[in-house]
Amino acid sequence: MARAGLTADRVTLTGAELADEVGLDHVTMSAVARRLGVKDASLYVHVRNLEDLRGRIALLAADEKTIRIAEATAGRAGKDALVAYANAYRDYAHAHPGRYTATQIPMQIDPELLARAPGPRRAIELTYSMLRAYHLDEPDLTDAVRMMRSMLHGFINLEAAGGFAHARPVEDSWVRCLDALHALLENWHAHREGDPA
Repeated sequence: MARAGLTADRVTLTGAELADEVGLDHVTMSAVARRLGVKDASLYVHVRNLEDLRGRIALLAADEKTIRIAEATAGRAGKDALVAYANAYRDYAHAHPGRYTATQIPMQIDPELLARAPGPRRAIELTYSMLRAYHLDEPDLTDAVRMMRSMLHGFINLEAAGGFAHARPVEDSWVRCLDALHALLENWHAHREGDPA
């Protein structure tokens, strides 16, 4: 019998909070059960297993991150939108490191659950829409999305791991990276394969 007040959403949120505190890799069903003050078996009424829980955390995080990015970029275009997008993305990763990790790794997510979750689909729409302002079409658009995601994720991961030991403020480097990203996107067509150098 399900414990009163215990729901899939509550189990997921508790798992997400734990992931932010100790890292996604250290989230276990037992740890979530202890945090909720229930027996492990009580969780399986609401989530199938640890993989299902991690998938639900990923969807929760995708929703949260997408809402932040949408709010930050609303009414903006070009470089203003790019900078707002990148800052919201990075701020979310800083505030919720465990949840952010969940959005970056492949998960076995229940297809029905995925179909009902707006976050991943909306994130793709927001990203592609922002980059279309740079007059990009396929396949350049997908290449630009992958390049931008790699730059943001790489910077965030190195920053989180303490990989920037130089005395120069990390924030100054972040701003310069976004300047360079904007310049690259603005001049994307100038360096198309086969075009004169």
